[in-house]
Amino acid sequence: MTFGGPGQPHHTQPAYSSAFEQPTAYAPPAPIVQTAASALPVLPVPVRKGRTASIWAFGILAFVLLALIGYFVWALGPEASGVGLVIAVVPLAIVFLGVHLIDRWEPEPKPLIAFAIAWGAIGAVGITLVVDLGITMLIGLRTEVLSTVVQAPIIEEIAKGLGIFIIFLMGRRAFDGPIDGIVYGALIGGGFAFTENIQYFAISLLEGGGSQLTATFVMRGLLSPFAHAMFTALTGFAMGLAARRSASKSAVFGAGCLGLIAAMLLHGFWNGSAIFADFFALYLSLQVPLFIGFILAIVALRREEARVTRARLSEYSTAGWFTPEEVTMLATPAGRKIGMQWAASLSGDRRPLMKQFIRDSTALAAVRQRALTGRDPLAADDERALLTRTRATRAALLAY
Repeated sequence: MTFGGPGQPHHTQPAYSSAFEQPTAYAPPAPIVQTAASALPVLPVPVRKGRTASIWAFGILAFVLLALIGYFVWALGPEASGVGLVIAVVPLAIVFLGVHLIDRWEPEPKPLIAFAIAWGAIGAVGITLVVDLGITMLIGLRTEVLSTVVQAPIIEEIAKGLGIFIIFLMGRRAFDGPIDGIVYGALIGGGFAFTENIQYFAISLLEGGGSQLTATFVMRGLLSPFAHAMFTALTGFAMGLAARRSASKSAVFGAGCLGLIAAMLLHGFWNGSAIFADFFALYLSLQVPLFIGFILAIVALRREEARVTRARLSEYSTAGWFTPEEVTMLATPAGRKIGMQWAASLSGDRRPLMKQFIRDSTALAAVRQRALTGRDPLAADDERALLTRTRATRAALLAY
């Protein structure tokens, strides 16, 4: 594995406002610091502004959570609610695993991930319950078809989509493209399904005992754990696509509305298949191919994300900050695998350092992409911090 060499800058902090203002001529190799492999100096970090969730937002959701707990205990009882809670963790874990695989290339900030889950499980559910109650009080008795096929998809998708837009407003510097929108949308959908499943599982237990609970678990927990995640991911995809092209709130909101319509239609179709058709026949003939198509679309988007990462890091390579070999290692799945294997063979197992090197370099490419679109006023600050971090991590990887 090749590190350093021609093109690597000195360790002194550049006096330029941007890395691309430095001379493009290759500089001598930077000296390797003779320190412990795991030791890193105190390094600057990217600016947190625009990459985190407001503590006030979590505070509001905490109050809504208390109200939801009271509602479930009152309506379903503590025992049935507790059983539903435990079982609902299974499909939630399946969704989280899937989202984790999608988000591995450039992981989203943990505060925004936590908010997405909390909004789906608490905020969106709270909005849905209040609106449903208001509609019931206004128009009285509703039919199953109206409630399941029309009302539920509209209200629930609006409530969940609102959470994606809030995340964009709070963390627009971490909302870089379609994959990010899919991640946030899927997490919100997974959180919503978690709370909804608690109710369904508890009602099944109360009405039909263990046999009905098992049937409901198979239907909702094993056959369709990604349903809500897929619906809301469509809204997130549309917002992420607009966010990559522009930071305009109105543009992202408008694109989100288009994605929201698609989410409502898919949601309504999914619910209607259980009422108007043979669910299992439709599930095998249409829903499974739809899910496979969803996976293939994500794979294509991941490849595009990797292509953008490589293009942006290649620009830094031209400016002398990375070697071409490093760009290949950092911006391709195969290169990352080889890099991790090489780091594991070093003294002291330096895989944590390699992970940090990959993570910071990927974040650097994302910062460069935002700077090119002119939608990140703090891009220069993040760029300087990440260049310092990658330089120090490289030195630690090569330390004797």
